[in-house]
Amino acid sequence: MRLKNKIAIITGGTSGIGKATALRFAEEGADLIVTGRRSNLGKAVETECSSKGVRCVFVEADHSKVEDCQRVVDVALKEFNRIDILFNNAGIVTKGTAETTGDDVWLATMDINITAVWRMCKLVLPHMKKQGKGVIVNNGSDWSVVAGRDAFPYIMSKGAVGMMTKAMALDYARDGVRVNAVCPGDTFVERWMEKGYFEGSGPVKLEEAIKESSSYIPMGRFGKPEEIANAVLFLASDEASFVTGHLLLVDGGNTAQ
Repeated sequence: MRLKNKIAIITGGTSGIGKATALRFAEEGADLIVTGRRSNLGKAVETECSSKGVRCVFVEADHSKVEDCQRVVDVALKEFNRIDILFNNAGIVTKGTAETTGDDVWLATMDINITAVWRMCKLVLPHMKKQGKGVIVNNGSDWSVVAGRDAFPYIMSKGAVGMMTKAMALDYARDGVRVNAVCPGDTFVERWMEKGYFEGSGPVKLEEAIKESSSYIPMGRFGKPEEIANAVLFLASDEASFVTGHLLLVDGGNTAQ
């Protein structure tokens, strides 16, 4: 029960890493606010987390909208009267080069992958400072520390998340607020197989994904959402009490090459 009596907000918590983290936090005793744009999936996560003996409230939200970010924080304070942990997980994956990326894709990527992260932090920080403690975990990427090909807007956004994490960690260390980022490598989630998940390309076939992962990831496979959730749990827990400004790579050794 490493998160007993803690209140956590998890954005983009209806599937993949967000859902796995919500379930992991619930197992460790945290009460939760889980957000997402798909209410049917959100309600299912709410029910599953609540079955573990904690309170979980789903809030339908699009974090590219200012009013939705504010509403999420308002609901958290109304329901629980405090915010101990924020996991900024909501994001989109986009492809393209500097030349092929259109303004619409660029702006959409920055809105949700950077601006929404900053906005959620800005909203919870006053409450964490007042409490004298709090934890923010941002979802970065192995592309927060190295670059890749044909994913220019996404890489730019995740690089910014890395620097945002370090800058905030320095600004708020004396206020008792720790700010870190988990940086997953390729992590297989079911949404990969949905049309439209990857901007500019179609759904991924499972067999092709497994074959591709074994060719370039040292551990020979993609990560699992539960493995990323365990890393988020560590950063959010008191076990990481002297860790701030850190980008925790969980990438099967990919950036060690």
